[in-house]
Amino acid sequence: MKIIHFNEQMPPQTRPAMATIGFFDGVHTGHRFLIDELARQAHAEKMDAMVVTFDRHPREVLHSDYQPRLLSSLDEKLELMTHTEADTCAVLAFTPEMAARSAFDFMRTVLRDKLCVKRLFIGYDNRFGHNRSEGFADYLAYGRRLHIDVKESTAFTLGDIRVSSSAIRSLLNEGDVITSNRCLGYAYTLSGTVVGGFREGRKIGFPTANLHPFDARKLIPHDGVYAVEATVEGFDRAMPAMMNIGRRPTYGSFDRSLEVHILDFHADIYDRKMSVAFVQRLRDEQTFADPAALAAQLTRDEAATRALLT
Repeated sequence: MKIIHFNEQMPPQTRPAMATIGFFDGVHTGHRFLIDELARQAHAEKMDAMVVTFDRHPREVLHSDYQPRLLSSLDEKLELMTHTEADTCAVLAFTPEMAARSAFDFMRTVLRDKLCVKRLFIGYDNRFGHNRSEGFADYLAYGRRLHIDVKESTAFTLGDIRVSSSAIRSLLNEGDVITSNRCLGYAYTLSGTVVGGFREGRKIGFPTANLHPFDARKLIPHDGVYAVEATVEGFDRAMPAMMNIGRRPTYGSFDRSLEVHILDFHADIYDRKMSVAFVQRLRDEQTFADPAALAAQLTRDEAATRALLT
């Protein structure tokens, strides 16, 4: 897949394109349904299948106090895009100047004049342009003036769930990683660096690697204990692990931390990159009477994790 980092000075694309536009957070099953249908039609008509997206969440620019909780960083999003049928991904810097453009101006100067878009697929719930004040009927009218054929896509559902990035965020905020993974089409993952911690876990037989996420904007699932698969820099396979997200209440009250105990693993991995893929939530975070009671529960958590992952 070709990636274009859009700028006003770039030469216009010359190959006619069918395109869809959106933030595509998480590149979930609904996004891939849209992109793959776009690609099917584009390739049948000898056109480029193009995804137009943004480098940051628009609300970060429009509302300075907005703190996004993202399903994917930009790098993760672009990597996920390579697994779709899209030929090209155009990444636009979402700036105050970009936000001020009307939908008509955006369609004219960016989609038509620079990206050579001939057909535009609009997501069923997508809006773009200044203040997102215009809707599909407006885009259809602008398309007629600009000779861009505008189509509206249908919603994608899994069972009774209408798949969307917002729905997946809600599921993760509830700790339902099984359903969120079904909607994503892959296991939700957090990546970061292993940093030093309090080292209380090793005293009770459960040493942990403390994960500091690369991107502070990534959504962290609801507090609790999870079965996960950990991938560590320098090791060539994913390893079964259990992860606690929370404030370590048995030892007092602390800032939220992400602690990963990798089963049957004893290497020093401080300062290495690590990714954890969520498989299943095991239980709520709990306060125990003493470290021995905590260790007894962790033994049960380990048995549950082994049953799931080994």
